[in-house]
Amino acid sequence: MQAGAGSGSNMKNALLDSEELDPEQHLHFINALEMPRWTYSSERKTFEKSAEAPSLGGNPASRAMFLRDRYNIIKQVILRNENFSPPAVAGRDRENYLKLTSTKNLLGRAGQRFLLFGMLAHAQDGRLCLEDVEGRVVLDITETGPSEGLFTEGCFVLVEGDYTEEEILQVIAMGHPPSERREVARSIYGHIDFLGKGVTTVAEDEKFEEMMHSQSELSLTFVSDLWLDRPRTLRGLRKILDGYIETNFMPLVFVFCGNFTSKDVTTGSGLELTRYQENFEALAELLASYPGIADKSHFVFVPGPLDPWGSSTLPRPPLPSSFVNKLKARLPKVHFASNPCRIKICAQEIIIFRHDMMSKMLRNLVGIKPEVESGDLKRYLVQTVLDQCHLSPLALNVQPTIWELDHALRLYPMPTALILADKYERYELTYEGCHVFNPGSFNGTPFGFSTYFPQSGRSEPSFVDDEEE
Repeated sequence: MQAGAGSGSNMKNALLDSEELDPEQHLHFINALEMPRWTYSSERKTFEKSAEAPSLGGNPASRAMFLRDRYNIIKQVILRNENFSPPAVAGRDRENYLKLTSTKNLLGRAGQRFLLFGMLAHAQDGRLCLEDVEGRVVLDITETGPSEGLFTEGCFVLVEGDYTEEEILQVIAMGHPPSERREVARSIYGHIDFLGKGVTTVAEDEKFEEMMHSQSELSLTFVSDLWLDRPRTLRGLRKILDGYIETNFMPLVFVFCGNFTSKDVTTGSGLELTRYQENFEALAELLASYPGIADKSHFVFVPGPLDPWGSSTLPRPPLPSSFVNKLKARLPKVHFASNPCRIKICAQEIIIFRHDMMSKMLRNLVGIKPEVESGDLKRYLVQTVLDQCHLSPLALNVQPTIWELDHALRLYPMPTALILADKYERYELTYEGCHVFNPGSFNGTPFGFSTYFPQSGRSEPSFVDDEEE
């Protein structure tokens, strides 16, 4: 899925040398199922591209491999962090840096304090434990105080505690691993084409950002929970389009996230599926009635949990063609994306994920309860997914993933912007240089949506009233 014609190094250089930036020439849409599979080699200290195409079914080795990959990616970030990197010159400071220990090295060392890194899991007897590549240790968190972030089974965490004669780690502190800003990761792995759309150097990225300063009108509009089975939805969308026409404001991209229905139609009758298709046809007619927008803007459709035919497994495939044929016929720049999906525009990477993450994370907390208010919960959710370098830091029995497509859920290098489209209340915040926002549900009162501006790297919430004219 690519817009523009910026292929080939000569073409790219010519475009960068031009005085004005044409974003269309540097705009790409990436489905999860199309992303190349890169795995991290702890021996070579770099990413290696898999020669084999990912399999939806996978094999027994795939499960161990993707968990090991998550572990290795986060661990190399930890070891590069200044708090874990020993000074080059011996001295007092060299004795104060944090040292990681593996579970294997705990044996026979009762009474000592250790710092470990691993994945939270439950043993067969139900006890919470920490797993790394060499083994596991049971955790006792009864004396552990509140910690920043959300901790669930499947999270990779740093744990400090005292090892007891009973071979249990008495935890005194637990935290998420340190994150790594996008520019740092890009300076190390800038030669890796993670998205499969061509590599840009750090110098080229800087040139793009410089040229982006003149693009104050460049924008992407995000709408989530576009319930097409509710008549008021199209009425609200029409008001948005009317407002854009009146102000001569033209978003480069419209991103419409599901659910595109207020109820699950996959378990219903054939009549409900017919209505589901007819709702998309009505949307196609509405959008096509604004030719100034329909012919120039790109339209991206991201399925939600209730949309056919996906299961609960991530990543989810795009909406089935049979339901959206009229949209394809009426909109020249329409893209049916997976969930999650990515947009690359110049040097920026934007990730869109439609999932009710807040409620799922809160339902699956293990032991360590956050001491929070509402605003803190939003910050903790954002911090958790970015520190975990992953969109779904949950156990597979809670949130199944396709093992050989787990790289499509990866948040490393950190994106420029992350849209966590959720039925939870809207928010916007920036963490370690990554702007994260939830546009909220469109079907509130009034209608709510968000607009992202690549020039500033920030989003703005917008509202239109729902009064009938």
